[in-house]
Amino acid sequence: MKIKKLTLCGLLTALAIVLSLAERLFPLDAVIPVPGVKLGLANVVTLFALTRLRPREAFAILVCRVGLSSLLMGSVTGFLFSLSGGLLSLLVMWALLQAEGRFCSLLGVSVAGAAAHNVGQMIAAVFWMGTNAVIAYLPFLLVMAVPLGLVTGLTCAAALTHLKKIKFFV
Repeated sequence: MKIKKLTLCGLLTALAIVLSLAERLFPLDAVIPVPGVKLGLANVVTLFALTRLRPREAFAILVCRVGLSSLLMGSVTGFLFSLSGGLLSLLVMWALLQAEGRFCSLLGVSVAGAAAHNVGQMIAAVFWMGTNAVIAYLPFLLVMAVPLGLVTGLTCAAALTHLKKIKFFV
């Protein structure tokens, strides 16, 4: 069972890295007039891992994905921003998944995770840049968190629906 879980974590980490790389191919700036906004495709993997694995494994997948993606195509600031946003997002989504069905759905969890990711990135930006002025950009990011969080949530929900047919993921 441990080998199966380790293999699944490795596959999910690889998928998240590929999704991060693929995300860079979409010229989102041409469609959305908010600089720095990304689809958050790799967050589909984080949400999936939180629903099907333990939080510890989802945490490991997130840290490996952020670390490896930063090595492949990022920088120190990219690592710091991605890690802080990802960790806060993971924590918020995990907390909300405990109440899923009572007052929030998977889509609500995903939108909250997208918003938390942006807040985490702003926290990192305040520390990195040494000024609170960057927080003025947060409202624009939070507005974009709603539609992009819905895309992430819908993608994860579709994956969960189809993967229920495969015994490996149950």
